[in-house]
Amino acid sequence: DMGKYAIGIDLGTTTSGIAYYDPDTKSPRIIKPAGIRGPRLMPSIVALNKEGRVMVGDSARRVAEITGAAIREIKRLMGKPDGKAHLRGKAYRPEEVSALILKELKDMAERALGTEVDEVVLSVPANFNDSAKTATLEAAHLAGLKVAQLVNEPTAAALAFGIYHIDVEEQILVFDFG
Repeated sequence: DMGKYAIGIDLGTTTSGIAYYDPDTKSPRIIKPAGIRGPRLMPSIVALNKEGRVMVGDSARRVAEITGAAIREIKRLMGKPDGKAHLRGKAYRPEEVSALILKELKDMAERALGTEVDEVVLSVPANFNDSAKTATLEAAHLAGLKVAQLVNEPTAAALAFGIYHIDVEEQILVFDFG
């Protein structure tokens, strides 16, 4: 048993990533989707296959290529009161769709780490307002995750840089090009 992990998730507009801190190497480790040889990111796509089964990530992208029916870039609707995504005649709240993506990432982490994962640090865009942050917290809750911290993406970038330069006293400037 590897114990419990807190994981870090970047719930991205087009792709999402997940990582954990490896105490043995004293560095963060990105978890790759199973069977993926290329990039270590998962498409932030949700689709329904012809049987009506929910597909997330690469499998959703494959379904979308065949049927054209998928929800993409749901993050852009987070926190918008009238924000709804439509898929095969049904409306979904952005929190519901984001929760499906987060749940897939949670499951991916649990398979990779061989242990239950329930705590997460989530990065959010620097321009997310309170309602978008609240919607993100609700999505995590729906996915069975406890949010230890929401971190603005530029702050996350600075922290990641700092991990590798912990012994150096310096100032850095982070640009967030969105």
